[in-house]
Amino acid sequence: MGIDFVPALNADGTLAAFESKTLEYKRDLSSPDRVMRALVAFANSSGGCVVVGVGDDHSVVGVEDPLAEENRLANLVMDAIRPLLVPEIETVPVGDKLVLVAKVYPAGRRPFHVAADGASRGVYVRLGSSNVQADRATIAELERQSEGGGFDQLPNHGDRLGLDTTAIAKTFPDRDVASAQTVLQLTVEDQGTTVPTNGGVLLFGKERERLFPDAWVYCGRFRGPDGLDLVDMQELYAPLLDLPDLVEAFLKKHAFRGADLTEWRRQDDWSVPLDIIREAVVNALVHSDYAQSGGPLRVAFYDDRVYVESLGGLLPGMTIEAMRSGVSRVRNRVIARVFREAGMIEQWGYGVQRMFRRAAELGLPEPSYVELPGRLRCVIPTMHAQIMAGGAPTAESPRLPVDSGLPKTAGALLVALAGGPRTREELLGMLGLTDQFANSARHIKPLIDVGLVEMTLPDKLRSKAQRYRLTDAGRVWLKDRQERPD
Repeated sequence: MGIDFVPALNADGTLAAFESKTLEYKRDLSSPDRVMRALVAFANSSGGCVVVGVGDDHSVVGVEDPLAEENRLANLVMDAIRPLLVPEIETVPVGDKLVLVAKVYPAGRRPFHVAADGASRGVYVRLGSSNVQADRATIAELERQSEGGGFDQLPNHGDRLGLDTTAIAKTFPDRDVASAQTVLQLTVEDQGTTVPTNGGVLLFGKERERLFPDAWVYCGRFRGPDGLDLVDMQELYAPLLDLPDLVEAFLKKHAFRGADLTEWRRQDDWSVPLDIIREAVVNALVHSDYAQSGGPLRVAFYDDRVYVESLGGLLPGMTIEAMRSGVSRVRNRVIARVFREAGMIEQWGYGVQRMFRRAAELGLPEPSYVELPGRLRCVIPTMHAQIMAGGAPTAESPRLPVDSGLPKTAGALLVALAGGPRTREELLGMLGLTDQFANSARHIKPLIDVGLVEMTLPDKLRSKAQRYRLTDAGRVWLKDRQERPD
């Protein structure tokens, strides 16, 4: 096949490319164990090249005896890695020196391991530019991928109550429920008995929360320059197909719309790109590794960005660059097919491309993906902070006109709340009114209804600890009114 390693050089002769998910530099073969770990990690992940003859500062030091070093590396690989790995090894000229390049392609007989460390401790995967020892869950997934199956296709013998056939019928009204369970692999025949698959339980199981306690979404709204001020959080426990709508409802609770408050469905009026975030949430739900335990899917709304984070890194053979180009590999085939049949996935491989295209249309920076230990994070920039600061990206700044039905006391109340949360009695007392329901309904409730004010304990309306505070939209409204001459 031939190695296509064509190095780019800086002006000082050093290599321009940094180490990455598919590239690692070594000065020499004096530490062969580290070289073997890198090759194993590449084979278990997305493939890659180990380049020998490069210093830590990217300077090209070359190899003194290329033929001898090539033979030595080939013998090391044959003796040290199991099952047998056959990388391409070549000498490549860089300037006036020769470097040794060993290229590994994603292999089908995963997991590979360093023989001296054993099959349980010698498995490594590539995480960014590091070689990380795989845990048991990762090794199990590598084995499933090698066998051509997925965790959501396996039978779940722990289920006692079966699937919610009413929910299946509602999701697929044109299908026979029994046929849908078989065709979509929601159930499977195992040892003479029909049992739900893991995917079936995750999608329609009556015992989903017991059997998969991490299959839920944590939503948080964080304010402040450092993002440490948690002002609201919500735990979403619901069938997977319902979670995108619930996440969107949480985001809308804390985002704000454009000038025309009657156009509820104009996504571009919101201070966060709801369609991009929804795509990221759907991708996370479809590709999350439900075989692992370690926390739920997370959606974190900061002033200038939204994180969508799921369990499990990229599948073997996948890179972030490949995702951007439309390459798709499905971790959960049952879940992915149901999402597609339900109309929540349009076409394989185009979701990430749509996210980047939509960001460009909105004038936003591109979303980015970050691989973390055991997790994958999508970072989506927003205009929320810019609009809060008065730098709205369009002529439709999120303001409420004075004739919008707000009480005349709105300005005074919002100014008071700008100093911090207040009780209902404190707010009404500032207006010279008693703490009565009618006064609250006339002066405070309209501000809550249009999203300028929110309760600190929305689920405990009668709590003695209840306070009222400004929302982000309230801050924008107040700043706008203070700056306008009228």
